[in-house]
Amino acid sequence: MSENQNALAVSQGFSENTQTFAMQETASTAIAAQSKAMVESRYIMAMRNPRSWDQVRADLIKECRRPSFAHNKSAYYTKPIGAGVEGLGIRFVEVALRCMKNVLIETTMIFEDNLKEVHRVSVTDLEANITYPLDVRVSKTVERSKPNSDGSYISVRKNSYGKDSYTVEGTDDDILNKRGALISKAIRTLGLRIIPGDLCDEAEDIIKHIRLDKAAQDPDAERKKIVDAFAEINVTATDLTGYLGHDLGKCSPAQLVSLRGIYGAIRDGEATWQTVMQNQAEQSKTPAADAAKPKACSQESFDKKKAGWKAAIEGGKKSVNDLIATIESKELLTEDQKMEIASWAVVETKGE
Repeated sequence: MSENQNALAVSQGFSENTQTFAMQETASTAIAAQSKAMVESRYIMAMRNPRSWDQVRADLIKECRRPSFAHNKSAYYTKPIGAGVEGLGIRFVEVALRCMKNVLIETTMIFEDNLKEVHRVSVTDLEANITYPLDVRVSKTVERSKPNSDGSYISVRKNSYGKDSYTVEGTDDDILNKRGALISKAIRTLGLRIIPGDLCDEAEDIIKHIRLDKAAQDPDAERKKIVDAFAEINVTATDLTGYLGHDLGKCSPAQLVSLRGIYGAIRDGEATWQTVMQNQAEQSKTPAADAAKPKACSQESFDKKKAGWKAAIEGGKKSVNDLIATIESKELLTEDQKMEIASWAVVETKGE
């Protein structure tokens, strides 16, 4: 090939690469311009149609008073932590943000590999120009009681029942469900940061009042609905009886409301039935342990009783260690109090 032909080939190749790069750059510029225009248009519309907080409150209260909404599992939940943590759920946040208007919710995947995804969720109040972001990590693995059909798995561990639990790659449906649940939780968390607290408190009171009224009006029907709802998540009526400590027919309206809240927490991924039972076990042990634990000996009590205790040591009826052990079976002594008791034996020795 001649030099002119080589030069022509190089020129043509360079020209093709330049054209491809130029097309990519033009496409990127167009996408950036489109995104900018969309953001600007949203802020302009928010400025032209500002929200009325009185109208927001009226719309939100109207929604909360609908029995079908108040009884929605995701409107309000009870999370089994300590004595119980209650909170407004994702359905409430979605309705509240819709009533507020001029709120932008965005979700963007910022990282992905074979084992995980990272999504950036942000909620923006367009009127206040405030954005709250949160990065959500979605694992592409799930735990199974058995490895894959070919015997493969990523890792294995012993669960709380002492059985093997295998970590395997999740299916598309597994990942989709996990992604949706985690992103919904992030939206709820961020949404509650821009919804005024007084609106949340008022809505919470309305939802709880409606649930309690419904349970009081027809407890049998409410009990059946709750049993059916728990059955959907593989929690039997026998499990519920074990949790309550009595037959379901003896549930008070407040207990029925609490069960509905627990169901909402499990359904939304805030808890599992196992954590519910573990929390109950811990709570049942704590009062007994606290009752059995000796109380601290106050200085006033010590001063009243020390003459008799000192006489027991000086009379040879008790050694220092025996006396301290006897006292602490009923009252806990401070280090200073123990040192004072020990000094009585020292004084006695010096006297001899």
